[in-house]
Amino acid sequence: MKKIPISKLLFYLLIGAPIWMFLTWLIWPKKKLTIAIVDKTVLFTSGQEHASLNWILRNNKYSKTSTDLYQLKKDYFGFFPNKNRKFDLKGLERFSEKGIEKLSKDAEMAYFTDTYGVYSKEWYLEKNIIERQRLLYGGLSAQDMLFLKKMKEKKKLVITEFNTFATPTPENVAKDFEQTFKIKWTGWVGKYFDSFDTTQNREIPRWLIDNYKSQNNNQWPFKKSGIAFVSKEDKIVILEYVTHLVSEIPLIVTAKKERQTYRIPKRIKYPFWFDVVQTSRANKIVSFYDIKTNKEGLEILAKNHIPPQFPAIIAHYEKDYKFFYFCGDYADNPISQGGSYFKGISYFRKLFYNDDVAAERISFFWEFYKPMIETILERYREDLKSN
Repeated sequence: MKKIPISKLLFYLLIGAPIWMFLTWLIWPKKKLTIAIVDKTVLFTSGQEHASLNWILRNNKYSKTSTDLYQLKKDYFGFFPNKNRKFDLKGLERFSEKGIEKLSKDAEMAYFTDTYGVYSKEWYLEKNIIERQRLLYGGLSAQDMLFLKKMKEKKKLVITEFNTFATPTPENVAKDFEQTFKIKWTGWVGKYFDSFDTTQNREIPRWLIDNYKSQNNNQWPFKKSGIAFVSKEDKIVILEYVTHLVSEIPLIVTAKKERQTYRIPKRIKYPFWFDVVQTSRANKIVSFYDIKTNKEGLEILAKNHIPPQFPAIIAHYEKDYKFFYFCGDYADNPISQGGSYFKGISYFRKLFYNDDVAAERISFFWEFYKPMIETILERYREDLKSN
């Protein structure tokens, strides 16, 4: 019998693997889990702010009914973009109290992926704008909060994330959220920027630069990468790599027990928006941010009452209620939906990113967000079965 050369065998495996992965996904049984997804920040039909969640639901064959999988462009509550700069508002604001009660009975869990909203120039000019604008739609509403409280009362899983209860949420609703789930926003948010050189990086918000200059004798001395902190009073604090930071990108750190539970790494870089929050002992801190500074950077943080370490994931998963708060914009990720149709694609995840800073958000999805969400959903589904 003639032997097949190793090179040819590898070639056949390489060509055949995607076909078998797709066929396996195709015949994989569906798992019904009714999720009320809320996303108020959908500028484009790509739905990037909840695309990561949709990818995971589709890849794992979670379905909204016994037959229908979740569709990225339609299966959520919030802002719906249409053609010719028109839009529909299909948030929970249109529900009566009776309608909210019915939704809380029908839905098995809730996930608020983004409540920041859509702003005038971003929408009408069809691009990201780096200056402050008029809010068209956004913020956690009284109806949203009523729904969350009813889900909590019914002991159903609630997942929320950055900035569910920060700007532009009304203060009374934000306080209601804080009291209900026993967490508190310090008033600070932050984000990593790969360059603070205003001649090179056009993604730095204009208002961030202008506010810093107005607060610091019209100076903007930064050129390297680093982290910008913004307070709710618009105070700007900049930590620049080398000048103030030992490690340029915020790290998310997880203790051994929690990383075994959620199948996540001990450390991972997180280069996108996050908020600085506090929590009571009623909740558990699953992971925390670690901002590694030198002495000068630590003094700047201390002066502005910003801790160098603060929660990244807050959880309360007990008999009385089940709640997670992700202290970052975790579901917002530029992940392609095409890969979600291939079972076992995670084994090839290293092919989709490298060690470049630009790829950090992609690696965050594969190494942290995906295994964490899958674990939470698997655990919750088993709990539903046992009840």
